[in-house]
Amino acid sequence: MPEVNVEINGRKYRMACEDGQQGHLIGLAERFNTQVEGLKGAVGEIGDNRLTVMAGIAVLDELSEAERRIQALETQVLELTRAGQEIAVELENTEARFALKLADAAKVLEGVADTLDQSAILP
Repeated sequence: MPEVNVEINGRKYRMACEDGQQGHLIGLAERFNTQVEGLKGAVGEIGDNRLTVMAGIAVLDELSEAERRIQALETQVLELTRAGQEIAVELENTEARFALKLADAAKVLEGVADTLDQSAILP
């Protein structure tokens, strides 16, 4: 199993990961370190453990907000899909009604044409 070295809050950590996930793990560690450094800048030196816990909670808060937004977007997608399906059914019904009206109009025009043909034959 591959290992990578990451740095969080000035400390180096060796971490194992699945093959091919090294870059992803390094990226996650960098993002977490950015969170820790941001908190350190905001609240000052409050101890490594407390700072790490606060950063972890902040990250989970961001995750929770992202999950909430994903749920809202999934709901919107479902609503839009249903609306699209309803519109498709309505369109099919409208096309069917139009076809019937067009057939009726064709019959009327055929009748008019027959009448005109009949009147043209008569002297």
